[in-house]
Amino acid sequence: MSRTTAPASVDRQDDGAAPAEGLSHGLKQRHLSMIALGGVIGAGLFVGSGAGIAAAGPSIVIAYSLSGILVMLVMRMLGEMSAANPASGSFSVHAERAFGSWAGFTSGWAFWFLLCVAVGLEGIGAAKIMTGWFPGSPEWAWVALFMVVFCATNLAAVKNFGEFEFWFAALKVGAIVLFLGIGVLAITGLLPGADAPGTANLTGDSGFFPHGSEGLIVGLLASVFAYGGLETVTIAAAESEHPVQGVAKAVRTAMWRIALFYIGSMAVIVTLVPWDDAAVVEKGPYVATLDHLGIPGAGQIMNVVVLVALLSAMNANIYGASRMAGSLVARGQGPKALGRTFGGVPRPAVLVSSLFGFGCVLLSYWRPDDIFVWLLNTIGAIILVVWFFIAASQLVLRRRTEREAPEKLVVRMWAFPFLTWVALAGMTVVFVLMAREEGTRVQLYWTGGLTLLLAAVGLVRQKAARKRAS
Repeated sequence: MSRTTAPASVDRQDDGAAPAEGLSHGLKQRHLSMIALGGVIGAGLFVGSGAGIAAAGPSIVIAYSLSGILVMLVMRMLGEMSAANPASGSFSVHAERAFGSWAGFTSGWAFWFLLCVAVGLEGIGAAKIMTGWFPGSPEWAWVALFMVVFCATNLAAVKNFGEFEFWFAALKVGAIVLFLGIGVLAITGLLPGADAPGTANLTGDSGFFPHGSEGLIVGLLASVFAYGGLETVTIAAAESEHPVQGVAKAVRTAMWRIALFYIGSMAVIVTLVPWDDAAVVEKGPYVATLDHLGIPGAGQIMNVVVLVALLSAMNANIYGASRMAGSLVARGQGPKALGRTFGGVPRPAVLVSSLFGFGCVLLSYWRPDDIFVWLLNTIGAIILVVWFFIAASQLVLRRRTEREAPEKLVVRMWAFPFLTWVALAGMTVVFVLMAREEGTRVQLYWTGGLTLLLAAVGLVRQKAARKRAS
């Protein structure tokens, strides 16, 4: 198979929604819209952004703006390919079409591994909140409960997953909109009991760049990985009623969602609260801001929101992992047993993905100092690897689609190919910055090792498949 010839197993999925995988079309447009909307808002935004603010100070707004531009470009490219050829394998299918089965194998299984480990991490985070509310209860019992609930949800019809995500996303969106509304009122001096801060927190206390360019770089790296989760909507689109229209609409609204939720939140927080306030890291920036404004019960309110964000991510990641595994198997790149569907649901893939995630939780208790740390480091930069495959694939597939089926380009990448190359250059810069920073260098090495291993296996499998076909 040449780099310009798509594999036959992938071609069968070209007419939408991956029929070769036997999946249902149970997601409605309202599900897809809220999955896209809620996918932007995760625990990384509510809690993890505190470390970025502590490092970058007010310039965190610039960091989130730069990484937000990169994510918007990636999503536009992914949206173009997914609208042209919807498939639950998403970018893995596109990489296979562009470069051969090794690329689909590498990006797909790397992403599956990332999602499964993330399920375990999110389960641990959610359990810690629950044990805070119910002292003395064991963390593992809460994790087990969450895993059973969301495994069962994903084993049932896909519309159940869609309903869970719809309401999870609605709560997260409501919380962030309320926070932004309160923040704007406080900044303008219209919130009772709160004085308008002006620019004191933005320009005072060592200025807008308190730690210079190094602080901005740390904040930039933190912000890049906070954007993970947007890819799920292109996976889910294959099981929606109208895959092409659904993914096109979701991608086209990505820009204002990112600007409003991420960049807007960071601007509100650093305007209202001194960037070096210890509570920003200890409590999380949102809780620190609400406490600063004297909002009663802010901590518990945000704990509920963070819990919902974690549970939503668990649900979405089990879904995404199972669909990615199912798609890979349907293309002959995994154990056949995982690819079986029952009632339009790849139940073996759901069970294996859930069990792998629960296994990661057990490792965090049994081997917290070696194996679990290795898992965390291994997934550290996988999302960047996936983005790189997306951009490189779009560079190839856009020209091929223009020649062979230009009517499929219902979503088009802006200023192609210039902005595609800009995105690839931006990712390269982030890789270089990770290599420079001691805290992220080890993650880059472990992720690179996993990627090279998967690529080697994928190339061997591709060569063997060619020999069998010849």
